[in-house]
Amino acid sequence: MAIWLTERSRIIVQGMTGSEGTKHTRRMLASGANVVGGVNARKAGTVHEGLPVFGSVAEAMDKTGADVSVVFVPPAFTKGAVKEAIDAAVPLCVVITEGVPVHDSTEAWAYAVAKGNATRIIGPNCPGIASPDASNAGIIPADITRPGPVGLVSKSGTLTYQLMYELADVGFSTAVGIGGDPVIGTTHIDALAAFEADPQTEAIVMIGEIGGDAEERAAAFIERSVTKPVVAYVAGFTAPEGKTMGHAGAIVSGSSGTAQAKKEALEKVGVRVGKTPSETAALMREIMRSRA
Repeated sequence: MAIWLTERSRIIVQGMTGSEGTKHTRRMLASGANVVGGVNARKAGTVHEGLPVFGSVAEAMDKTGADVSVVFVPPAFTKGAVKEAIDAAVPLCVVITEGVPVHDSTEAWAYAVAKGNATRIIGPNCPGIASPDASNAGIIPADITRPGPVGLVSKSGTLTYQLMYELADVGFSTAVGIGGDPVIGTTHIDALAAFEADPQTEAIVMIGEIGGDAEERAAAFIERSVTKPVVAYVAGFTAPEGKTMGHAGAIVSGSSGTAQAKKEALEKVGVRVGKTPSETAALMREIMRSRA
């Protein structure tokens, strides 16, 4: 078991023929992911990396049975690509592209809602989703961990990789990089709910960062609805007030959105919060040993 992405997932890549799409299609294939085609209207009918290129997401789904799309297109065209995936009702659309205008992300998200939420969007500006030894949709390295009982949801790409590596001895059901932009398709809460319902997942690691109130809202959800142990790490304890750090969503104003405020909200509902990624991994390892 895993959430949203399994060994049965059939992946297409929107923008497969571009440089990033080509590079990461090769990596996904090398990891054993079942990539079945690409989408580029200008190159429809050709073959790229040994895979057929289709003119639309709908055609690709019809010809291949694809149920996942990974988007590697330039920021200016991402909104159109995502809306095309939504129109085709692909169940999962993973948007890797960085630098997507916030109003475009907002419009795409609203479009998905208007279409009945048939398509789950992960991203944009995210590393994707990986279920070790089952499938990999995005840019998460496939060889840094193994299957296991921990679920991971993270705003940060690099911290996703670090925690996967540090807990490789324990292993993961699924790791989801949701991205740190102000508007994203899948939230901490969405992933927490899915991990809570997943039989393979016994415990959850949640990685947040300064800015906004996503982690505080996740804490409230954990208190209401999550029975599995959760450990967390919040990036940005040393960020100066008012400073934008890395992700567009990570903006701190006064006490709202600070790492300390998020840490306190999480600890108040029983989540153990590490001071560093390594300490966070150690906390999870301790929990798993206690459950053995």
